[in-house]
Amino acid sequence: MQELIDRALAEDLGAGDLTSAATVAEDALAKARIDQKAEGVVAGLRVAEAVFRRVDSNLRWHPHVTEGEWRGGGLVAEVAGPARAILAAERVALNFLGRLSGVATLTARYVRAVEGTGARILDTRKTTPGMRALEKQAVVAGGGASHRAGLFDAILVKENHAVLAGGVGKAARRAVEVAGDGVEVVVECATLEEVEEAIAAGAPRVLLDNMSPDELRAAAARVAGRAVIEASGGVTLDGVRELAEAGAELISVGALTHSAPALDLSLTVEPL
Repeated sequence: MQELIDRALAEDLGAGDLTSAATVAEDALAKARIDQKAEGVVAGLRVAEAVFRRVDSNLRWHPHVTEGEWRGGGLVAEVAGPARAILAAERVALNFLGRLSGVATLTARYVRAVEGTGARILDTRKTTPGMRALEKQAVVAGGGASHRAGLFDAILVKENHAVLAGGVGKAARRAVEVAGDGVEVVVECATLEEVEEAIAAGAPRVLLDNMSPDELRAAAARVAGRAVIEASGGVTLDGVRELAEAGAELISVGALTHSAPALDLSLTVEPL
């Protein structure tokens, strides 16, 4: 996280904050408050605090919310100390906080949409380069669950793998055979025939790609409890509950991290 923060600060600050140097006394002290201006879930407090402390370790940080709680708005955190340092860290801290809170908020909306069905909402690898760990933490803060962290910790047989392996059945069989202890195997299926091939090969989990609720229901009947059913592809907030009710136990949503709007936050200062 520190390397990411350093890159973000270098990008924004460069050789220094010209405006603050021109207008704010070097020894000026201030107190700032960060406010949430729209309903949602706050996430990223730890990284926001780290940004302020990276600019000046003398800054004092005090959070006023608990991550993961849905709230209507209001005070999120306060920071106090050298005024120039607060202003230097402001935009980078808010960028991280707004982005991660946006991910948590959208996740919470999806989780609410499937409430009572037993289905769980998962993230994907469609994350901002360099921010995967933070964005996946934000998904968890919003009530979702994290899918594989990368290519290294699970086997997910997708369409391109199946094409190169000679079909879904062959790819699934190879994956099941070579998977080590604790390595999850998931096989993507676009048709009912591919579902049958994956199940026959021993796949413990099938990912039903871009299937309609009716198609998913038919696939669930064929799986008949022999594998965990995951739905993915084109999942929307309006349609996610129907997928859950059709039999999806897991629903992976790329939009959680690639399309979440930032939560509206502001920082205001007052001199001390």
